[in-house]
Amino acid sequence: MEARVSSSLGLPSPKPHQLSTTLTEFPSLLNHFTTLTHTHVLPFASTSNSNPTRPNKLLRPTPKPQSLIKTLSVLERALIGAAGGGIAGAFTYVCLHPLDTIKTKMQTKGASQIYKNTLDAVVKTFQSKGILGFYSGVSAVIVGSTASSAVYFGTCEFGKSFLSKFENFPAVLIPPCAGAMGNVVSSAIMVPKELITQRMQAGAKGRSWEVLVNILKNDGVMGLYAGYSATLLRNLPAGVLSYSSFEYLKAGVLRRSEKSHLEPIQSVFCGALAGAISASITTPLDVVKTRLMTQVRGEGVSKVAAVMYDGVSATVKQILREEGWIGLTRGMGPRVLHSACFSALGYFAFETARLSVLQQYLRRKELSEAEISVSAG
Repeated sequence: MEARVSSSLGLPSPKPHQLSTTLTEFPSLLNHFTTLTHTHVLPFASTSNSNPTRPNKLLRPTPKPQSLIKTLSVLERALIGAAGGGIAGAFTYVCLHPLDTIKTKMQTKGASQIYKNTLDAVVKTFQSKGILGFYSGVSAVIVGSTASSAVYFGTCEFGKSFLSKFENFPAVLIPPCAGAMGNVVSSAIMVPKELITQRMQAGAKGRSWEVLVNILKNDGVMGLYAGYSATLLRNLPAGVLSYSSFEYLKAGVLRRSEKSHLEPIQSVFCGALAGAISASITTPLDVVKTRLMTQVRGEGVSKVAAVMYDGVSATVKQILREEGWIGLTRGMGPRVLHSACFSALGYFAFETARLSVLQQYLRRKELSEAEISVSAG
């Protein structure tokens, strides 16, 4: 019995006649065991580096990201979320830009007279401009989506961290409130980006910066925010629905799996379902926003985009009068598909990027604190 215990602790096996001596030296054995637990990695502890040639201070057990993030400040969480969001935004928008192009063409004024259906829009776009026709305005997307996604996710993470500090604030309301905060702030960057992109998708000639110059020349700075109210009207419910749905689905999956973070396939399915729910409900608002953004003042670049609207309510009335209720559902198929794919890729990329950034940040912070403590010692 004594031999097995001693062997499991890394101690020499006592001989029968040494048992009494060993018991009297219990304090020294305790000290040996304490030293042992500090210089060896226990079997159940995860490590950041398993290389035995590295210093022992790198072999300390590393807590799970879910528990480590609780030690971070609100600002640190927001910055980590912004970094992950920027990476995820650029990746996702570029991948799904062709679907967004077709959706915009289907929602533009007069599209029903030009395109029979979604497939016809795809074929005619390819015939007229080739594969590059699906990537009109992509440069503005890369710049704008990186900034807007960083601001959006950073604000959402800030909102979640800030609101969670209030004990009396209902936990169920934290995701929708955080999503609303993110959309209000990020829309200031997203609207000019979408305006330039959709003008190019609707037929505006020139590069992104040339379209920007023309907007500033004809409409001034405020021209960059044409359709801002409609965008905010669309983004608030869409953002709240999408972000909240994902957070609730994520919480349910994590509770069931008893893990600290989603697996990649889980984040894909949760994101796709959240995006589909949001897009199907908010398509009428997106149609109104698109009509306001694709109209052109001054010299028109396309007959399709020449009709003028005077605001959100006037746009809704005119669509209902000319096209009926079906007009408010234009592009629903491509939009639901786009939103489901966008959310699946977006939340997958965000969860992956955020976890990677978090682990790198915590590792550097831990090493920095260890170096400081060693220097002070």
